[in-house]
Amino acid sequence: MAAGCLCCLKYLMFVFNLVFWLCGCGLLGVGIWLSATQGNFATLAPSLPSLSAANLVIATGTIVMVVGFLGCLGAIKENKCLLLSFFIILLTIFLMELILVILFFVYRTEVADYAREDLKAGLELYDTVGNIGLTNAWNIIQTEYTCCGVDNSTDWNRLMGENRVPDSCCQEYSQKCGERDPSKWFSKGCYDKIKAFIEQQTVVLGSVAMTIVVIQILGMAFSMTLFHQISKGGKKYKA
Repeated sequence: MAAGCLCCLKYLMFVFNLVFWLCGCGLLGVGIWLSATQGNFATLAPSLPSLSAANLVIATGTIVMVVGFLGCLGAIKENKCLLLSFFIILLTIFLMELILVILFFVYRTEVADYAREDLKAGLELYDTVGNIGLTNAWNIIQTEYTCCGVDNSTDWNRLMGENRVPDSCCQEYSQKCGERDPSKWFSKGCYDKIKAFIEQQTVVLGSVAMTIVVIQILGMAFSMTLFHQISKGGKKYKA
């Protein structure tokens, strides 16, 4: 009976991690495609030049692939070393996530202020050589979220001068519309608009976060259960 349950657990863990590994391969592929076709798209913070959409997806895909591979191989081979490595990596990721969440809530105001100022500094790189990704990102954000600048349209004054903004700030887009009537520009800044959007998605984000946490805890529990039973029985559980 116990052997049958552990055999079931073994193959369940294998299938779960196989799906996990395939998802990692997909993410890595998307990240490489973004890097090849879009360059450093969505790199808005000058102090974090590597924090682009492509790099984030590549890093996430690589981590998911490694974790999924260790889980798959460790489960099907009943290898204690791989199962232990799988558990340690999952535990490390879980603890890092926990620490980041705690630090974020403790220093939430400081993080918000730093992000705001860093985004303003990034505006000065708009439409400059080698920053096509940042330029495209700001144009898309201002168009999609109907906003202008970080706090408001005056954030563009240092770069473009008085009464001039990118054309993506216009309520009705046309060539050089950012050099005309300020009353026809978006009045609100992108920082508050995006912040409000994220706050509206609290339930969705919370559900995703809880799902990830549950998956991590189950993964650690299953791997340790299989690890201890292999150590205890000194045999493999075959179907």
